Amino acid sequence: MTLIAMCLGAMITFLQITATVSALTTIQRDLRVDPTTVVWIPSAYTLMVASVVLSAATLGSRYGRKRMFGAGVVAMIVGAAVVAGAPTVAWVIVGQLVAGLGGALILPNSLAILGATFTDPHRRTEVITAWSAASGIGLAIGPLIAGFLLRNYQWHSVYLSTIALGLVTLVVAIVGVAESQPSPARLDVPGLLLGTVAIAAAVYALIQGGKVGYTSPVVSVAWVVAVVALVAFVFVELRTGAPMLDVRLFRSASFSAVMVVGAVSLFGFTGVAILLVLFHERAQALSPLDTGWRMLVLFGAYVLVAFGAGRAIRRTGFKAPLTLGLVLGAVASFALANQGPTTSFGDRWALFALFGAASGLVVAPATAAALASVAPAQAGMASGAVNAARQVGSVLGSSVLGTLLTTTMVADLPDRLAAHQVGEPTRTAVRAAVASGANSDQPLPDPVRAAIAEALTSGVQAGLRINGVVFLVTAVLALTLIRNRPHQH
Repeated sequence: MTLIAMCLGAMITFLQITATVSALTTIQRDLRVDPTTVVWIPSAYTLMVASVVLSAATLGSRYGRKRMFGAGVVAMIVGAAVVAGAPTVAWVIVGQLVAGLGGALILPNSLAILGATFTDPHRRTEVITAWSAASGIGLAIGPLIAGFLLRNYQWHSVYLSTIALGLVTLVVAIVGVAESQPSPARLDVPGLLLGTVAIAAAVYALIQGGKVGYTSPVVSVAWVVAVVALVAFVFVELRTGAPMLDVRLFRSASFSAVMVVGAVSLFGFTGVAILLVLFHERAQALSPLDTGWRMLVLFGAYVLVAFGAGRAIRRTGFKAPLTLGLVLGAVASFALANQGPTTSFGDRWALFALFGAASGLVVAPATAAALASVAPAQAGMASGAVNAARQVGSVLGSSVLGTLLTTTMVADLPDRLAAHQVGEPTRTAVRAAVASGANSDQPLPDPVRAAIAEALTSGVQAGLRINGVVFLVTAVLALTLIRNRPHQH
């Protein structure tokens, strides 16, 4: 019952992400959202999760992990309800922030509950990989549910799935999960505030930098705040007797490398998934439901391999699956970068499956390796750290690869329009519209549509190649630094 409840919690947090991405175009059109604001609809959720997830682990250790997990599920339900009834984009963003708070409370506490419930190192590795696989199920069903509901109902209905799944999760958790013993230690308030500010400022800079430039004044101020808060956080944590995050853990090269691998795993998994969704919906003009069926191949392979990775680690250790997964993910990324707007799915589905399987070999074992690197008493601390790393990686994937897609598309578009013999002033108008992210209510001429599809594809290809390079570099890190077996404390 504990495993089921925690897996359902993980599903909700990732269902919210892909359901929102799938409904984004419809929300933008219905609420007439400007391109600068629309980026904050999915980003508000990610910003809140990444900012609070480390502090949420501490709150769970101090006040009870089941209590904080339940509060997170309630926040997810309330946030989804606010979005479902939102009359304006402001209310959509508010609902996403509330849901993000719920996701931040769910992720580290569900992982820490599993770590405390299943104390055998090998059994714990198996259930944590099952928990990670459940997140893939949430990612997989999000586009399918959203696609079906968008075909038959308004976009508000997409968020009813989060409410329904949240209610089921709450019932299972209340009935089947035991409360952990709260820690008597004093709450590290300075560390909690400084850690939240540091991550929030860095994530804001990453998201906003993708829109206005990473050296713009407001983004530069955010970077400065993030660095100052981080330095102060390290200083405070080294001096306090009960730190929120024992930064001495990072003296272990294996633990530090696991944090990097955890961030890179979500950098690629989230970033590539978003690139492929945009490719199908914008370059190949597919519906959200048709896109969801294609993405199911990637997410399905991820779930199957992630489930099996827990048992495989018992025989191979952590190093082999992490390194192999990163290398295979790089191969799949480079191969997918060769697809074009007219490439059929029949020629690509095996690469989708390969990337999903590769991610299953990385995402789940990296999470398990983080908890295996510390003593059981530090499970909550380690779960908060790895989840923070994962969420920052997710933000990096969507913001960096998304920015690369946009800049490459804008730079490539003039040549594409010229190749399709689009004349002036249409060429200038199209370039301006694409650069600003504006949507046209009128059907585009075939040459213009083809040029935009090709330019967008070049941006997707650039993002996939960068992901391949990042995966290869991280594979070397995993091979050389990560401890192969659970540490005996």
